[in-house]
Amino acid sequence: MIYDLRGLNKSEIEISRKKHGPNIISKKKRKGFFSQYLTSFGDPIIKILLIALAVNIIFLFKNSDWYESAGIAIAVVLATFISTISEYGSESAFEKLQKEVGSVKCRVKRNHTLIQIPQTEIVVGDIVLLQAGERIPADGHIVRGHLSVDQSALNGESKETEKYPSEKSHNDVAGTGLLSKSELFQGSVVCDGDGAMIVDKVGNKTFYGNLAIEVQESTIESPLKTRLNSLAKTISILGYTAAIIVAVANLFNIIVIDSHFDYVVVMQKLTNLPFIFSTLIDTITLAITVIVMAAPEGLPMMITVVLSANMKKMLKDNVLVRKLVGIETSGSLNILFTDKTGTLTKGHLEVVSVLNGQCTQYDTFDKLKQAAPLFNSIIFGCLYNTDSSFSGTKIIGGNSTDRALLEYAQPFKNKYKNIITVSHEPFSSKKKMSTSHIIINGRHIYLYKGAPELILPRCKYYLDETGTKKTLFTGSLYTAMRQMAEKAIRMIAIAQSDSSSEYGLTLAGILCLRDEIRKESRGAVRQIEKAGIQTVMITGDNRETAAAIGKEIGLLKNGNIKNAILTSQDLMKMSDSEIKSVLKNIRIVARAMPSDKSRLVKLAQNAGLVVGMTGDGVNDAPALKRADVGFAMGTGTEVAKEAGDIVIVDNNIKSIAKSVLYGRTIFKSIRKFIIFQLTMNFCAVSLSVICPFLGIDAPLTVMQMLWVNMIMDTLAGVAFSGEPPLHQYMEEPPKKRDAKIINLYMYSQILFTGLYTSALCIIFLKSKFSQEIFLFGNGTDYFMSAFFSLFIFAGVFNSLNARTYRLKLFEKLSDNKLFIIIMLFVCVVQIILIYSGGTIFRTAPLQWTHLAIIIVMAISVIPADLARKILLRLFGRKGHL
Repeated sequence: MIYDLRGLNKSEIEISRKKHGPNIISKKKRKGFFSQYLTSFGDPIIKILLIALAVNIIFLFKNSDWYESAGIAIAVVLATFISTISEYGSESAFEKLQKEVGSVKCRVKRNHTLIQIPQTEIVVGDIVLLQAGERIPADGHIVRGHLSVDQSALNGESKETEKYPSEKSHNDVAGTGLLSKSELFQGSVVCDGDGAMIVDKVGNKTFYGNLAIEVQESTIESPLKTRLNSLAKTISILGYTAAIIVAVANLFNIIVIDSHFDYVVVMQKLTNLPFIFSTLIDTITLAITVIVMAAPEGLPMMITVVLSANMKKMLKDNVLVRKLVGIETSGSLNILFTDKTGTLTKGHLEVVSVLNGQCTQYDTFDKLKQAAPLFNSIIFGCLYNTDSSFSGTKIIGGNSTDRALLEYAQPFKNKYKNIITVSHEPFSSKKKMSTSHIIINGRHIYLYKGAPELILPRCKYYLDETGTKKTLFTGSLYTAMRQMAEKAIRMIAIAQSDSSSEYGLTLAGILCLRDEIRKESRGAVRQIEKAGIQTVMITGDNRETAAAIGKEIGLLKNGNIKNAILTSQDLMKMSDSEIKSVLKNIRIVARAMPSDKSRLVKLAQNAGLVVGMTGDGVNDAPALKRADVGFAMGTGTEVAKEAGDIVIVDNNIKSIAKSVLYGRTIFKSIRKFIIFQLTMNFCAVSLSVICPFLGIDAPLTVMQMLWVNMIMDTLAGVAFSGEPPLHQYMEEPPKKRDAKIINLYMYSQILFTGLYTSALCIIFLKSKFSQEIFLFGNGTDYFMSAFFSLFIFAGVFNSLNARTYRLKLFEKLSDNKLFIIIMLFVCVVQIILIYSGGTIFRTAPLQWTHLAIIIVMAISVIPADLARKILLRLFGRKGHL
């Protein structure tokens, strides 16, 4: 078919742009910072705090108890602000990556003139000239030349695709879509050749654009948010229940008990409207105080702090976190769908061994170099019969096989002198081989390179280790090649001849190439599976090659179950319910298509699983976005990175295993903080409820409570954020999507230690023994200063209990130096307040012996909780975090 290659004129360009639109991919309107900040207030725990703040201001402001309102407000503002900055900042970074796409320049023929324009100015009908190294700017079809195109950004396959003009229409070429031999797609890269294309689609209508738009769909709610919703309901129920009990108890105390159960006096109070109104207001105030004290003000702040702190640590392990919540979700994964190329493998071909004509295998350079004549013939075939070339130390041009062979021979590129290249016929889809004619010291040699099944039938001889030509018998060679193929090895044959005839060749050797398995892959897969996470490899390889790789990395084991390997065609024949029924058995999906990934993610989520997906191409973007955690590869496309939650900088599955470990550590850190804070909350609520009945109206002053809130809400959150990731966490089964944040073990610790600490404080306040020791008769300041210290130090020592469910409290404590520093800081500040706080903090300097007694009493929370842990073990209920 003949095309007019003059190019569009100015009026035609405008008509095309109006009709088909610009070459720009539409992006969902991004929320502004303020709008995104307001969205952060939808967090379930934040909602509880906002309600508590509102009623606290309405009912308690009259008592000037501003500290509680200020504490809640600060916790809410800081938590939402830090979270918004993190999300907003990462979005900005990824938008910059997107802008880089628009900076790509293209060579376009317009109105008989060759010009260079930005990719975004391309229109339908434009004639774009392409050569090696250039990125295809839009979808279209090739009308001139021959191209070798890397479509891995779109289909995940590293093998280049040959593109050439159709004899009739570009739609008549065998294959459709990415399989078409004449169609070109935006995002692909030209590896070799040169040619011209006519643009058929731009912007949103391109294959690239459709995928980019799909990734902007809303995603499923994260497991952490699901759990926080559940926790919010639990805290609400407990807080409101406690408030009702306190309100009823307070009314009964004032109306009945204070009346000494005298019916007449009770009736007089009930009929005294001013008294009843005042009592109700005080009771509502007390109930609201209980609700406010029960609310975990520090939890949103702590979650943000722990996620942010670990985000920096993870970057050192080549894990770049784009969305904070993705860190914690990594630890909850039930199933991981992972690409093969670049993640489980190194991502590029390399020569791993050489076979000669008598099936001798050379798996190292040293072995091959010992057979010098054979070695020279192999190196000649790599260096002088290639479509690739050196650009300094970099290898450019050619297909992936050519580049791998040239890389293999690179150390010897300057070794051979007086070699003249007379001619070179590059690889073509028609001949399926490349040839070169070289002269070495006056000797004419013809070099041949191609697929073994094409070259071997043309060979009559082979070179042995001494360089002697011997008759070739291919039977054993084909057997060895089949064994190689079962190991996912690609083979290329190199032969030579002294004449230009393509028959009667002498085989130099068969080079075995492979995208090598990363040395860390087997261990990482084993670690991930040991953590209870099902790993499924998704690849474009055929079933046999995929099986070979699966066995090598440990995905397939002896006696593996049925349906362990499925192909894309298998999946197409199965209904959604059938796939769900065999999902737990699947380990490999071969010949995978982009649509398979999204479908598998969706079905796994419908089955209640927390799903992870790795990917690097535009074709992976929808599945990355849909998954609970999308792991985009560092060398992947901008769209893939934008769709993912986490970027694996080194493309290594080992880094994904580290993400899982960090996620589990973070969830445990959150649980530890909840134990610590709710225990102190429980104690504070108990004292505020019980003490008025004991004649103690304010066990803690406003300033003291401000210091307590600072410990609970801020300092403790920072302290627990530094908990170290322990490899033993990877031996635990993953949490379910709807797993409660507070489990039975945590309830037992919060209730037991909370009750013990409350009892300890009440006994201290009412015991004659403590009143005598701490000079209660000489005024209350000294005594209440001692009580204040007891409350604080009990909380500090209880933080050690909260750190671990094990009996060894100090295990791995030195790995969290931040925890040690903060708790020591709290102790130092508390001692300063005792001796310098004065009337502001209602403290009086304690005698050192009295301070020692207080510390010993506070330390008793440790053996008390140890007794609880031992008791649980005796009943076979060890429990865990």
